Amino acid sequence: MRASPGRGPDGLRAVFASRNPHKLEQVRLLLPGVELVPIDDVAPGTPLPEEHDSFEANALSKARAACAATGMTAIADDSGLEVAALGGAPGVVSALYAGEGASDAQNNARLVSELRALEGEPDLSCTYRCVAVLVTPDGRELVAHGRLDGHVVLEGRGTQGFGYDPHVVPVGETRTMGEIPLEEKIRFNHRARAFGELARLIRTRL
Repeated sequence: MRASPGRGPDGLRAVFASRNPHKLEQVRLLLPGVELVPIDDVAPGTPLPEEHDSFEANALSKARAACAATGMTAIADDSGLEVAALGGAPGVVSALYAGEGASDAQNNARLVSELRALEGEPDLSCTYRCVAVLVTPDGRELVAHGRLDGHVVLEGRGTQGFGYDPHVVPVGETRTMGEIPLEEKIRFNHRARAFGELARLIRTRL
């Protein structure tokens, strides 16, 4: 059943093309004027393909699929961690680094294992990247990028995050992203920067 593409009382109404509850929580805080509807509330089981070699292409792929399945404006993102010592890995396969269906703990364990296996003093600098996109039923597409630089610590710290957060210390910080409370990190993390830019594009281009 196709959902109504109407607008909510506070502004834009859009389907959120992700099944990650942590992302949904953050994006709702970052786009307070947008009514975000989880994809499985309106089109259960819709495939959200991530088969490309760039964050932008993956984000657009998911948003286009959600828009086509629901007839609604769709919002999506794709994000990941790039580590210098690993040649930019895990990159676009960050969520699947330890294999299909891998948990955050398994992905982090592989990351640490691969870094420990390197000889010498590896470059532990890293970049969290996020690309946030919006796709409308009439074919308009907005794309915004965000990044957060830092370094990897091999001993994870903190439980206030997801993904690689326990192992990433942002530039200028001593705490890992896993030790920084959500209400603080959404003011500056890679997702905040991408969705802040997307919010600006929504205001000026839609």
